[in-house]
Amino acid sequence: MIDITNKFKTLRYAKAQGILKFPEFVYEKIITNDLPKKDPLQFAKAAGFLAVKKTSNLIPHCHPIPIEYLNIDFEVQKDHIVITCEAKTIARTGIEMEVLTGVSIAALTLYDLLKPITKELEITDIKLIHKEGGKSDRWKRVREGLTCAVLVCSDTIYQKYIRNEPIPEEKSGKLIIEKVKEYGVDCVDYKILPDEPSDIKQWILEKIEQKIPFIFITGGTGLGPRDNTVEVLKEIGGKEVPGISEAIRVYGYERTPLAMMSRAISVMKNGCLIVSLPGSSKGVEESLQAILPAVFHADRMMRGERH
Repeated sequence: MIDITNKFKTLRYAKAQGILKFPEFVYEKIITNDLPKKDPLQFAKAAGFLAVKKTSNLIPHCHPIPIEYLNIDFEVQKDHIVITCEAKTIARTGIEMEVLTGVSIAALTLYDLLKPITKELEITDIKLIHKEGGKSDRWKRVREGLTCAVLVCSDTIYQKYIRNEPIPEEKSGKLIIEKVKEYGVDCVDYKILPDEPSDIKQWILEKIEQKIPFIFITGGTGLGPRDNTVEVLKEIGGKEVPGISEAIRVYGYERTPLAMMSRAISVMKNGCLIVSLPGSSKGVEESLQAILPAVFHADRMMRGERH
């Protein structure tokens, strides 16, 4: 199975449909329950329920997920039955294979229960008709033309930087640039500074003045004597956005208890959202997995648009 540990849990919904065709004389027998094996719809519904719950056992690459809501409906017509299955879950992966399996097994069960009275049966048009959650979420659409600035706070890397020495260690800032680019967001400024509060504050205020909507800062969020990023952001003021940093810490804590040591905060100031991230590239990668691309939805909110 593919690795989905980098994904976070969201509400997932899927709806599938299929059709079982039969001769018209079968309709009356279904309605009156005049069949050798009796009530076919209830048997088919129960079979579909069991199939949904067992999907990961039937399809090798399907991940087992909790089934939080499940329903199967039948619309009986003169010469066919429309089978509809819908389900919800809160999980790291979607639930579309489960509803498709539910429809398929419900259809096969109906086929089995009706074949004693006719051989003219056909299962057709099994398809997914709707899904929500994960990549299909509305908030994952990012407005074109968004820009950001990236600041790396590190005494060590800065000393190498000003001496024009190779700085292969600087992975975190470049990783941010790479990840936001995947969503069409352009980094218009990339800077490396020491962990000096006055330097950090001046640079941030310049970016706010330039009306860059997003600033990502990596480094200076821990417990070290030179970790000053959080204090600078508090001094700058503005509205704190605790949910962003909470999401980062929750996501990180599922992977390492060391995430509890992060003091990172996020602040909105004059239409600019400033997000502080850990200094390590691994911490940055996991943090961005937790908040991208949802954090870019703040753009519409800060501009007072409907969202």
